[in-house]
Amino acid sequence: MKNLIPIALLCWAILCRATVALGQSAAENYPDDPASIEQPGVPKGEVLKFTFDQSKIFPGTWREYWVYVPAQYRSDKPACVYVNQDGIQWKAPTVFDNLIHQGQMPVTISVFVAPGRVRAANPDKALDRYNRSFEYDGLGDAYARFILEEILPAVETQKTSDGRSIRLSKNGNDRAIGGSSSGAVCAFTAAWERPDAFSRVFSAIGTYVGLRGGDRYSTLVRKTEPKPIRVFLQDGANDLNIYAGDWWKANEAMERALMFAGYEVEHVWGEGGHNGKHGTAVFPQAMRWLWKDWPKPVTTGKSKNQFLSDMLLPGEGWQPAGSAAQATSKTQKPGRAVLGPNGTTYVLANTTKQVLAYDASGREKVVVRGITGTDLVVAHNGNGYLLAADRADHRSRLYLIRPTGEKIEVDEGLNGATGIALTPDQTQLYALESATHWVWIYQINPDGTLGSKQRYGWLHVPDTAENAGASAITCDREGRVYIATRLGIQVLDQLGRVNAILPVPGGQPTRITFEGTDFKTLTIRCGDKLFSRTLTMQGVKPYEAPVKPATPRL
Repeated sequence: MKNLIPIALLCWAILCRATVALGQSAAENYPDDPASIEQPGVPKGEVLKFTFDQSKIFPGTWREYWVYVPAQYRSDKPACVYVNQDGIQWKAPTVFDNLIHQGQMPVTISVFVAPGRVRAANPDKALDRYNRSFEYDGLGDAYARFILEEILPAVETQKTSDGRSIRLSKNGNDRAIGGSSSGAVCAFTAAWERPDAFSRVFSAIGTYVGLRGGDRYSTLVRKTEPKPIRVFLQDGANDLNIYAGDWWKANEAMERALMFAGYEVEHVWGEGGHNGKHGTAVFPQAMRWLWKDWPKPVTTGKSKNQFLSDMLLPGEGWQPAGSAAQATSKTQKPGRAVLGPNGTTYVLANTTKQVLAYDASGREKVVVRGITGTDLVVAHNGNGYLLAADRADHRSRLYLIRPTGEKIEVDEGLNGATGIALTPDQTQLYALESATHWVWIYQINPDGTLGSKQRYGWLHVPDTAENAGASAITCDREGRVYIATRLGIQVLDQLGRVNAILPVPGGQPTRITFEGTDFKTLTIRCGDKLFSRTLTMQGVKPYEAPVKPATPRL
């Protein structure tokens, strides 16, 4: 009898599994939302079909796209916009007819875009190049720019069958984007890269896995300062689990990441597989939720990321701070100025390959000759560290410049180094490599030379580059390290871990400093413009007495 108990339990387990399996099959038969069914008395919109083959962003591609124009649209006012990848899905025209008629979403022109193909010259002998994964699965702003700069302008050149001009709102709060599978991660990427252009995302069975970097999102969302995006997620427990990852768990991870980061997120989980059945069933629900309270703007939430909470002031963002040319003219010195102890200003005068020093009274002194300096930092004890990029192979050198003017080479071979900074206690030195994703660290020996060199900080790299593009570095008094990179300002803790990412306006930042009377104003340079924002943290002045930060959390 004892031996029968485990067998009985095993049989019960097998029966349960079989029942669940049958239940999963049945779960793929979803009830229709009334909005997915044509209703009597509801005005029908028009669907227009076009082709597009003039892309400069995806050269050589040909594709079809469809434009839904609701019956209620009038050309005297720009309409809201919904963009969908993979063409028409979700019974969307019928859903929009019903929801617009019921006042559950605004008057919305919808654009359904097929993925591009580079068509073979001889289709009998060769295949087209199918561009779907390249366009949809990759991170970066290319697809968002394609929609904003090419497809939507093309749509606005068209007219309805009765001659109405098509006018689309340019306000991101009036625009949504969605898709299925790779089209879903593509929709999220477009909003992530351009939240000013798309504030509402519908994601069905989203491909947040390791095809072309989508698996990074659950981490990036947690680290990055929140953006004004509202997201509706759908997936099923029987979604794909293949070489690139587990779609079901990846969608759960995205939902948890979005909630952690303070986003307004809704989700519907089911038992379905990698198909559009459940997505079609919930599409009306998703549209009602995404457009709820419109035209009230989608707002930015509060992240649970402690690093961000500790640094940022509520409601305080980047503000224009003038032009780089104006800032340079104020120094009235022949190059980049760096402050040192006792009121001394050092200048990298690269046109003459010199480092100059100006004392408090303005008297000039040549400190170094024959070196093109990339960056300079001067410690409280008067020792300076000069980063030089005067080698033909782009390898950089580090020099110790003693107060006496003695120059000692202390390292060489950094790969395109761009910036250096002292730790707050002035016992270690950071150095950036623009050609990799690494931040190096050195121990400063008692005689000022460097030792214990190590790859220390690990920076995030965008999908569109082979390196982080680190260009400038600074520290605060608590030991945080702020680095200007292609992804914005990446903020590391003392252990070299990126805890936070601050997106920036105006392109890639190339300079970063703490300024202001309390040294809490973080100022960056993007192109020829300066931007600044006030933080709770106070920057380090390396020329002042060293500061010992608190012991880091391991």
